[in-house]
Amino acid sequence: MSEILTSLSNPLVKQARSLRQKKFRDESGLFLVEGLAHVGSAVEAGWQMDAVLYAPERLRSDFGLGLLQKLERARVRCQPVSAAVFESFAEKENPQGIAALVRQRQLGLAELLPAMQRSPQPLFAALVTPQDPGNVGAILRTLDAVDGAGLFLLDGGVDPFHPSCVRASMGALFNVPFVQADFSDFAAWAAANGLRLVATSARAELDYRQCKLDERPTVVVLGSEQKGLTAEHLAFCAERVSLPMRGQVSSLNLAVAAGVLLYALADPPAVSGALK
Repeated sequence: MSEILTSLSNPLVKQARSLRQKKFRDESGLFLVEGLAHVGSAVEAGWQMDAVLYAPERLRSDFGLGLLQKLERARVRCQPVSAAVFESFAEKENPQGIAALVRQRQLGLAELLPAMQRSPQPLFAALVTPQDPGNVGAILRTLDAVDGAGLFLLDGGVDPFHPSCVRASMGALFNVPFVQADFSDFAAWAAANGLRLVATSARAELDYRQCKLDERPTVVVLGSEQKGLTAEHLAFCAERVSLPMRGQVSSLNLAVAAGVLLYALADPPAVSGALK
């Protein structure tokens, strides 16, 4: 085992801490993944890691020690640090003692074509300028749960490598392909490849339960938490559905609305493990 780092000014420790900020994530092409389940998911999915930091005082489980051995065999730099140093860059309280500096993956629209061919009824979600990283992570998690084909993040908004998004995805970030694109490019690509766009709108006459999958790849299109979809966005969507509001509220949380729609549309065999 390498010597345990105890200095907060060590370059690797400072780099790990800097990845809380988008500026440094963009400059380095890295992001920080913390926790046993999340690091394990990244390893299982084959994401490239530049380094792993771990606190021997905290990393004591058989799974954690086995994961560390696997990473060392793969020649990933595994650097022990003191508990105090680990806590200096950890996002969680009482951290589990392992974090990885992971190389980002940036996919283009064309790279989602294989995902469309994998399923007889591919189901996607598209978010226009989402603002809450926790919502984006939760939607990735729901897409994974319904065996969704991928996620489109359109016209900016949340950085999918934000620590809150990574954490909320519960590992789905590493298994569900996602693409960042301009809405206009996405709309043109979707039309050229025969995708069916289903938009959410409070003024739509069609109840979401009346909308079913067909032979075309289907994309559930949702607007931002504050503004929803504009008339321009809606014009590109051949179908519009609404979620009835029977109480006093006028809308649902973005991740909740996406979850309701994705489960309503998902092919029943794909959600056979759902709670009853």
